[in-house]
Amino acid sequence: MGSLRGIEIASTGSYVPETVVANEDLAALGCDSNWIVQRTGILERRRAAPEQATSDLALAAARKCLERANLAPSEVDLILVATITPDQASPSTACHLQRQLGCIAPAMDLNAACAGFMYGLVTGSQFVATGAARNVLVVGAEVMSRTINPQDVKTYPLFGDGAGAVLLRPTQDSSKGLLSYTLGAEGCGGQMLCIPSGGSRLPLTAQSIAEGAHFLHMEGRAVFKWAVRVVADSTRDCLAHSQVAVKDLDMMILHQANTRIIDAAVSDFNIDPDKVYVNLDRFGNTSAASIPLALDEVMSAGRIGPGSKLLLCGFGSGLAWGTAVMQL
Repeated sequence: MGSLRGIEIASTGSYVPETVVANEDLAALGCDSNWIVQRTGILERRRAAPEQATSDLALAAARKCLERANLAPSEVDLILVATITPDQASPSTACHLQRQLGCIAPAMDLNAACAGFMYGLVTGSQFVATGAARNVLVVGAEVMSRTINPQDVKTYPLFGDGAGAVLLRPTQDSSKGLLSYTLGAEGCGGQMLCIPSGGSRLPLTAQSIAEGAHFLHMEGRAVFKWAVRVVADSTRDCLAHSQVAVKDLDMMILHQANTRIIDAAVSDFNIDPDKVYVNLDRFGNTSAASIPLALDEVMSAGRIGPGSKLLLCGFGSGLAWGTAVMQL
């Protein structure tokens, strides 16, 4: 457990592709719309255009974020991009974003899958807290539609494409920042949610592609049980460490993986359902983009603002998680 105060979110931004894919549009692939809704709560998701890569989505979200902060790209000190769908193996998607924005700043990717934004938020906050950077751009961006197998009717409907961004900067107000946070990983469960092929362990070959090893593989039931446990446990830890009561939270934003996971994870906390934000019915699981995308929506709608207390939690492949209580 840790805390990082004197840090604020100066602005947010998000972007989703124009193409909407409803559950009914997947019927030709053998996907059952009723099953998707009952098991996940997803009604539709967004798909990137063929010419769009992850950095393109990240760029659109980042530009909105910087415009709202009235900050020139030249003033950005550090760029962090959380993604498991990089434009290419090398260079990093963050470097592509840096070039496209016109920044003169260090840039790097973080690969923690659906927990990626939380890892990026904590990492960026550390740079701000130590004085190593004053304006840190943290982006979660994914083109998950390129990683899923159209023949896997249980996994293919779950994921969507999108991006979200936040700008972190120092503030003299010590009540703002990460009142508590925890990051963790259980690598022993890594094979429950993974893309087997495409790395140095199993390079892409005609055979691996024919076997579908370049697509995302998931043991849904096992991941579900793990996610419910880790969300509940890490939430209790962060609330206790920050000495913030559930009733004092203004919003809880969990990784948008599955409504059943969200409902099960928060069932013991007796929190007002209106304070548990859900948008996966419209966007599906956007991995590292889900939390910043949701955060931008609630802030843009005026549902939270300066002084609001949030519970943020990301969890997924690794198996990795990150949870924090934050005051805006």
